[in-house]
Amino acid sequence: MAIDTAHFKQLLLDKRTDLTREIANFDEDARDSRTAEVEDPIDAVVSSEAKSLAFGGSNTAAEMLEQVDAALQRIETGEYGICVDCGEPIEPKRLEAVPWTPYCLKDQEKHDRIEAEATQMDSTL
Repeated sequence: MAIDTAHFKQLLLDKRTDLTREIANFDEDARDSRTAEVEDPIDAVVSSEAKSLAFGGSNTAAEMLEQVDAALQRIETGEYGICVDCGEPIEPKRLEAVPWTPYCLKDQEKHDRIEAEATQMDSTL
């Protein structure tokens, strides 16, 4: 079954627009949470936490934007919908749910396990 790349390209372009807007909002929030010249220690902590949350959200959105751009590139090269690990077609339902995914479900689960193990190892250090 052929993949409707035009459909997925539009989904990805829409997601790219949303993420770009989201990153801009996070950046604006981080700038707006500057510390005042005179603030008590509690205000400083709240301001610092707000900046941290904004930058964390911006980083997450930026990572997803990279994935979306990579998926758009795979459309252009004719490799979209093919798992980058095993070379098998990615399940259509998976592409509908996560159009930027580079992996079939089996390989995604493998990557998730490896990441969970690495995170667990990091937390024990």
